[in-house]
Amino acid sequence: MSKSISLLSALLCTFIWGTTFIAQDTGMDDIGPFTFNAVRFFVGFLAILPLVFLFETKKYSFEFKKDKKLLLRLTIIIGFSLFFGSALQQVALLYTDVANAAFFTIFYVPLVPIIVFLFRKKKIHWSVWPSVCLCLIGGYLLTNFFDATVRLGDSLVILGALFWSFHIIYTDIFIKKFNLPLTLGAAQTMIVALLSFIVGLIYEEFILKNILKEIIPILYAGVLSGGFAFVLQIYAQKNISPAPAAIIFSLEGVFATIAAWIILSQILEINNILGCIFILCGVLISQLVPLINQKKQNQT
Repeated sequence: MSKSISLLSALLCTFIWGTTFIAQDTGMDDIGPFTFNAVRFFVGFLAILPLVFLFETKKYSFEFKKDKKLLLRLTIIIGFSLFFGSALQQVALLYTDVANAAFFTIFYVPLVPIIVFLFRKKKIHWSVWPSVCLCLIGGYLLTNFFDATVRLGDSLVILGALFWSFHIIYTDIFIKKFNLPLTLGAAQTMIVALLSFIVGLIYEEFILKNILKEIIPILYAGVLSGGFAFVLQIYAQKNISPAPAAIIFSLEGVFATIAAWIILSQILEINNILGCIFILCGVLISQLVPLINQKKQNQT
């Protein structure tokens, strides 16, 4: 797979994630957050499962021989990271708006390179840090946070950003070791669905009639985001290291804000437009500067 395909996968994945904030927000009118996530991710699992049987079951004998214990351990870590990240984000939408949730979610942008540098002892290209700053400034401008207070929902999303960081980092480790992107996508969605179902049974009520009322946002968030978008993320990270990948994924804040403007009629002001520009500049710097440097080195 070429880097251009990985970049395209990252952009499409980010677009789906950003627009899914609307489905996540509107999909809890009649059901609780864990009920929503349980059904959403189970739908995502069902969407991916046929592709696993078609394209990856023949690889199992070879891939499992590499390190079956490591494969299982990484899958569990990734699944649990996705569960906590998505659960905290979903619950947070009960207490904050879409724009703020999108902004605080992209706190994984600085967290990913910091964790990679401190704990994995990997060098981070200098272009990552100005890109991170631009993304955070842009995310701030996308919200009306300057005219608000930090709410409970915002705090939950910040905590969730830590788990999104782990999800990105460990997905990178998995996909560099095992060529099973669809299997990982199906396994992680099943883990999230099961854990959400368990928590939902304790704190919420599973009422079929109410679930069916939210069928459209559940299908959108399930098939596209819970299913295919997370698989696209895995394909994207085949050729993009965690820190630049996190910067690209920050575009979900841009897509979420634009979707909220179009679908929810939320006002798009000059600060929101500037925020989109800042994030776009951050993404471009993170991708173009290393590419230019590489071309110069090849010429010499």
